[in-house]
Amino acid sequence: MLKKDWNGLQHAAEVGFGRKTVRWSADEGAAGAAVHELPTRDQIDPKYKWKLEDIYPSMEAWQQEAEEAQQLCRELAGYQGRLGESAETLLAALRLQDAVEERVARLVGYARMHRDEDNTNATYQALTDRSISIAVQVASAKAFVVPELLQIPQDTLWGYVEANAELKVYEFVLRDLFRQQEHVLSAEEEQLLAAAGEVLEAPGQIFTMFNDADMRFPTVRNDEGVEVELTHGRYIELMESRDRAVRKAAFDAMYTTYEKHRNTLAATYGASVKKDVFYASVRDYPSARAAALDDDNIPMAVYDNLLAAVHDSLPALDKYLKLRRQVLGVDELHMYDIYTPLVPELHVKIPYEEAVQTVIEAVAPLGEEYQRIAREGLASGWVDVYETKGKTSGAYSWGVYPVHPYILLNYQDSLDNVFTLAHELGHAMHTYFSTRTQPFVYAGYTLFVAEVASTCNEALLTDYLLRHTDDPQMRAYVLNHHLETIRGTLYRQTMFAEFEKLTHEHAERGEALTPDWLSETYFKLNETYYGGACVIDPLIAMEWARIPHFYRAFYVYKYATGISAATALSQKILRGGPQDVANYLGFLSGGGSNYSIELLRGAGVDMASPEPVKDTLRQFSDMVDELADILGKR
Repeated sequence: MLKKDWNGLQHAAEVGFGRKTVRWSADEGAAGAAVHELPTRDQIDPKYKWKLEDIYPSMEAWQQEAEEAQQLCRELAGYQGRLGESAETLLAALRLQDAVEERVARLVGYARMHRDEDNTNATYQALTDRSISIAVQVASAKAFVVPELLQIPQDTLWGYVEANAELKVYEFVLRDLFRQQEHVLSAEEEQLLAAAGEVLEAPGQIFTMFNDADMRFPTVRNDEGVEVELTHGRYIELMESRDRAVRKAAFDAMYTTYEKHRNTLAATYGASVKKDVFYASVRDYPSARAAALDDDNIPMAVYDNLLAAVHDSLPALDKYLKLRRQVLGVDELHMYDIYTPLVPELHVKIPYEEAVQTVIEAVAPLGEEYQRIAREGLASGWVDVYETKGKTSGAYSWGVYPVHPYILLNYQDSLDNVFTLAHELGHAMHTYFSTRTQPFVYAGYTLFVAEVASTCNEALLTDYLLRHTDDPQMRAYVLNHHLETIRGTLYRQTMFAEFEKLTHEHAERGEALTPDWLSETYFKLNETYYGGACVIDPLIAMEWARIPHFYRAFYVYKYATGISAATALSQKILRGGPQDVANYLGFLSGGGSNYSIELLRGAGVDMASPEPVKDTLRQFSDMVDELADILGKR
């Protein structure tokens, strides 16, 4: 718990479920491959691949650090029973713990990102498994640290901190530890819990392999009438087709495939929920949700206020969906009608190099240094650009201290993918600034703020595009994209958050998470959120089965709070002065050196208040009206 997440610099992959999905060109796949077949990795130009050799130049170097990490792990175990001896002993133990965790983060990052290049590669499957095993060993070896620290009389501990200036760096994390003291187990119990970690994390690993490596979808006809294999990366592109038959075919193919595996997926997800409930129970939290929020010291009211604010603003979502129905000219709006662009004439292709230049220009309000670092990073091996066979779908950013951040994309030549690049660059720059500024113990920022920098970049890109066009159709397109971002990030992720709340409460009452209950519950939520203006197709009840973030419970609500904070911060950056920009860059540099709520307050946003969420929802409603005016539908 001192370093709550040895993989703390990772940002979970955002895989094709509406937050930020990859796109597929109707004419070509990545790097010129034929539409009916994805390229293999060796067919991609090296300049479009990330440079994992910046972490380790060879597998031998990985093996050497793995052995070193295990040796340091054994040395750390030698401090058990000695942490209270002196300030010097305590400092040495904490530094050794950092050294072990830093190495484990590199080991896991290297192995996992290599595996994500091609999930069918047995070598990197094995390397990932070994890295996770090492991480579990480390977690077990250091499990004594927190209970033993809590046994040191506080007068003695703070006396050590005052007497040894080098211990000062750990003051915040130590005070946070005592805040959670009542939820820490004995050293023996913590070691047992840590040793069980690999088994308890199995549901998420199983889902990833099933979803990304083993799942096969049927072929469907695209806009040109060509039979193409449905993939995670192609799904949204097909759903955006102007041909309603193509959209419906993709929708049906996706969810009938998941429906065939409903029992397996329900058992897998149910096991993940039980894991969350188990952890909360043994740590004496009233619920899994309370345990998850307490880790970041987030009041439960933040979650509840989010659900209430979004429910109150569902009429604005109805207004947007009714506008969509009018523009598409359909009698009934179905779930497969909500992704297709409202301005089809602007189906422009944007090559990756042009996307990079556009994003760099859009972030100019953040200053020349920010632009320079971003430009150099994107050109020097930060990014893995194109979709290839076996590659993990979606997009993410991953930080590996003290190496530069990495970005996984599945880039297709579309405006939406330009926004994906801006989004992931925001994550990467947050990681870059926090890594450059903070020691390892604070370099990883919390999940509560993880989406702020990314969605702030998207807001800056939206503003840039709107300021650089006089074309009403382009303006309508960008407005619609931003509305879709808010719908997908604030409304949709809040619906996901409500689903997680319901599933965990159901399990905590001792009820079974059967396929029928999961599907019925998910269907009813869609009725609540979309039923005012949309036909809720029965197959949407299976969507819960393809949401990867559900295996990292109570994460998705942070997308919704994140976009609300980002909206407020982007307005300060664009409308304020140099101090507002400095405050924002200070937030990026803060890492995990303070509570998330306080770091955001320092940047000028109070997320303990519901106002940022309400302001973003009001902006959504106003933008629906503006789009309706441009399209002549008011």
